Amino acid sequence: MCKPKKTTIEVQGTAITILSQKEQDFICLTDIARFKNVDRFDDLIRNWLRNRNTVEFLGVWERLNNPNFNPVEFDGIRIQAGLNSFTLTPKQWIERTRAVGIVSSAGRYGGTYAHKDIAFEFASWISVEFRLYLIKEFQRLKEDENRRLSLAWNLNRTLSKLNYRIHTDAVKAHLIPPEVTPAQAAITTQPERICSTWRSLVTPRGSGATRIPSWKATSAITRASSSCWCMRTWKA
Repeated sequence: MCKPKKTTIEVQGTAITILSQKEQDFICLTDIARFKNVDRFDDLIRNWLRNRNTVEFLGVWERLNNPNFNPVEFDGIRIQAGLNSFTLTPKQWIERTRAVGIVSSAGRYGGTYAHKDIAFEFASWISVEFRLYLIKEFQRLKEDENRRLSLAWNLNRTLSKLNYRIHTDAVKAHLIPPEVTPAQAAITTQPERICSTWRSLVTPRGSGATRIPSWKATSAITRASSSCWCMRTWKA
């Protein structure tokens, strides 16, 4: 499995990490939450998950994009969502529903990531203004990546054309002689001589000429071909 590509964008003075893999982009919810509260960012994510509207949105997204989504567990979570006693963490959501839109890992370099569709929804819950700036910077990142890919493709195409030109020039300079010798001319006209021999030996019916057996004609053609092969071998 290939390692996700990690990039960082800056949104209103906050560094936001993006993981890209298989044409899918996951944005760090932890970094977005830090924009609102540096010390209690985990609490912000949990409070957002326990919101009934959030649970409904996540359920619809998983149904559209995840064939392994567990609808039975989701119904149980949706019924409890909004109650004062209801709590939900990213790991609980992932384990109970087999969700793929949110991923969470522990450790110093871990965090909670979500598909860009879900991350934009979370950013809107944090701040509508921050969401708009996040979308703008994300689009700028994608445009820069597409521009670099286009430049790399054009560069590879140019290098291929140059290599082809170098190879063809080398063939012309070292393999193709500037003048054709009499022996080479005889080799190039050998097929015509073979055809002439065949026409002189085998005449069409009704012409009044004497036909010879086909095996004699075949023998003559074989000798002519052998002569051509010997001449090429001697020349080499």
